[in-house]
Amino acid sequence: MPGPMGGPRGGQTTERAKDFKKTTKKLIRSYLVNYKIPIMIVMIFAIGSTIFTIVGPKILGNATTEIFNGLVSKLSGGTGIDFGKVGQIALTLLGLYVISALFSFVQRFLMTNVAQKITYKLRNDIAVKINKLPMKYFDKKTNGEVLSIITNDIDTLSMNLNQSITEIITSVCTIIGILVMMFSISWQMTLISLVILPVAGILVTFIVKKSQKYFTRQQDYLGHVNGQVEEIYGGLNIVKVFNAEEKVTKDFEKANEELYHSGWKSQFLSGLMHPVMNFISNVGYVAVAVAGGYLAINGTITVGNIQSFIQYNKQFTQPINQLVQISNMLQAMMAAAERIFEFLEEPEEEITAKGHIDTSKLKGNVEFKHVKFGYDPDRTIIKDFNASVHEGQKIAIVGPTGAGKTTMVKLLMRFYDVTDGEIDVDGHNVKDFDRGELRKMFGMVLQDTWLFGGTVEENIKYSKEDATDTEVVEAAKAAHVHHFIKTLPNGYHSMINEESTNISAGQKQLLTIARVILADPKILILDEATSSIDTRTEIQIQSAMDNLMKGRTSFIIAHRLSTIKNADLILVMNHGDIVEQGTHDELLAKNGFYADLYNSQFEEVEE
Repeated sequence: MPGPMGGPRGGQTTERAKDFKKTTKKLIRSYLVNYKIPIMIVMIFAIGSTIFTIVGPKILGNATTEIFNGLVSKLSGGTGIDFGKVGQIALTLLGLYVISALFSFVQRFLMTNVAQKITYKLRNDIAVKINKLPMKYFDKKTNGEVLSIITNDIDTLSMNLNQSITEIITSVCTIIGILVMMFSISWQMTLISLVILPVAGILVTFIVKKSQKYFTRQQDYLGHVNGQVEEIYGGLNIVKVFNAEEKVTKDFEKANEELYHSGWKSQFLSGLMHPVMNFISNVGYVAVAVAGGYLAINGTITVGNIQSFIQYNKQFTQPINQLVQISNMLQAMMAAAERIFEFLEEPEEEITAKGHIDTSKLKGNVEFKHVKFGYDPDRTIIKDFNASVHEGQKIAIVGPTGAGKTTMVKLLMRFYDVTDGEIDVDGHNVKDFDRGELRKMFGMVLQDTWLFGGTVEENIKYSKEDATDTEVVEAAKAAHVHHFIKTLPNGYHSMINEESTNISAGQKQLLTIARVILADPKILILDEATSSIDTRTEIQIQSAMDNLMKGRTSFIIAHRLSTIKNADLILVMNHGDIVEQGTHDELLAKNGFYADLYNSQFEEVEE
């Protein structure tokens, strides 16, 4: 519910756009201009609806005057009330209100349609944009930030756009119309009403300034309290293990006490606005009533006009309150629009493809030539990476955390482009490929599985939508997951998702392997898919992965060195460079960096 004078409830702060004018122009030029005719019709109907509503009290006043004059006439022996004339006035008033309601319905219908079409287009633009953004954008942003733009900001823009345009037109027309009607009745009474407004404005401004700092503090401490609750209950088992209940309770009580004090002061001060405004309004009504009575005695104004004026006087503050509220809505809307436009204007992935390269004829030979790369221009992670990989080879990439193993895979698939040097696939620089075509050559099995809400069959077919049922079953058999699928209530048509409790982590991993097998890629990337799996399931997954790797170039990012003993080539990375390379036996014989890594893992196991 809006606060007094139409401010946000409780006087809470409203988020503001960094550049209101620029964002408004962008919204108009990019989206609203496409609907200028419906918006013009909305404006015309909004003005018409407002005019018909404003005229109502004046006509109602005429009816009151007619009834008053009839009563006076009756008392002095006249004909009394002319009910025919009163009825005619009432029917005229009813007709005006019906027309006003129809006008209002039309303009609301059109504006809702415009707002939803703009929202539809914005969502489509964002969906297209997401697929064109480089991976570095998502590395800088959290999932929550991106989701907030797609959901919260779009909804805020849609809702406020629908309301604000019609409300602005209606409020401005109402203020102007009411002022005209009030002056037409009595300029003296109008001036009395207008004098009250600056007094109310000064008092409200004073209260808002006083309460604003407490509202800001309240929001800060509310964030602290919410953060503490989320943190404590998210890790409640750890709190209990270390007997920290008393400590976290004290911390919460301290933050809660600060929230109480700031919340009490802010709510008390903002709560003063309503009684203050009521008091000022009542003083205004008294002044208007006294002035109206005086003018009526002098015969300057009729009783019906006094009634009409009081109605206009009551209505006059309402559109002013609405404009204050709309200004907050516009600020929130433009802040949301600004974030949406910033997202839509983010630099897209560079297109470097030089014509079409037929990937179906490529075999999977990969060569790294003096590759250099850094996520930040001033910090190089991969310094001088050189390696030659032949089709069908099994290549393991090992090294300590932060050595650059995963980065090499990202460069190979063009999630990022090399800073210097080049990566060739069958003699073609990866930069010469269309990214989509290049990635068709790759299949990935990651440590973190990803399944979406759908059937088992749909999840496996995600890599090849036109696959036949036979192909899906063959892929599941090769991944050693067919038997498990058949035990599900609806087999391949059973519904699953990432939160499914009837599917273990190992079974999910086998499903992702089946998905990759179905895609039949030329090059595989395996990121230690068995690190969080029990020993029995690991044997199953390892067997499925062996089936997957047959005849394919495979890059295995390994953390447990015992799993890559049979690799054709092991690349040992440290600080972005290959410090050693060779087979498992050759590297152990060198008794160098790899041998130290390998032996340290066995020492940890023994300990």
